[in-house]
Amino acid sequence: QVQLTESGGGSVQAGSSLKLSCRINRFTSNSNCVGWFRQPPGKDREGVAVIWTGGSDTSYDDSVKGRFTVSLDYAKTTWYLQMNNLKPEDTAIYYCAADMGRKCDSNWSWWLRYTAFGKGTKVTVYS
Repeated sequence: QVQLTESGGGSVQAGSSLKLSCRINRFTSNSNCVGWFRQPPGKDREGVAVIWTGGSDTSYDDSVKGRFTVSLDYAKTTWYLQMNNLKPEDTAIYYCAADMGRKCDSNWSWWLRYTAFGKGTKVTVYS
C-alpha cells in the first residue's frame, strides 16, 4: 500500500519562506505525476505544483509561479515544495499527491486523478 507523509508546515510572516517535504514509501512505477495541492479555509482543494518522476517536467498554478518551486529526489522517494515570498492568501492545508503510472499533463490540477494523498500539513501566513 502506498503511503505519503508530509512535513514542513508552520506559521510564518508574509514574505517568509517554508519548505514542505513529502516522502512516499515506494514508487510503483518509474513514471508518476507527483506534487502538491492545497485547501484554503472555506475553499475547494486546488492544484499548486506537480513534477514528473521520469524527468524534470513541472507545472504550476499561476498564483504561485515565480514564488514556489517543486523538486524531486527520486532516490529518497521524496519531493519538495519550496515556498518563497509567502502571502496570507497562501494560508491552507497542503497535501502531497501521487498519480502513479502516469505522466503529468494538462489535467494535472484535477485532484480526482490522483491515487494517493498525504494527510496534510498546515501553512499559516500572517501579515
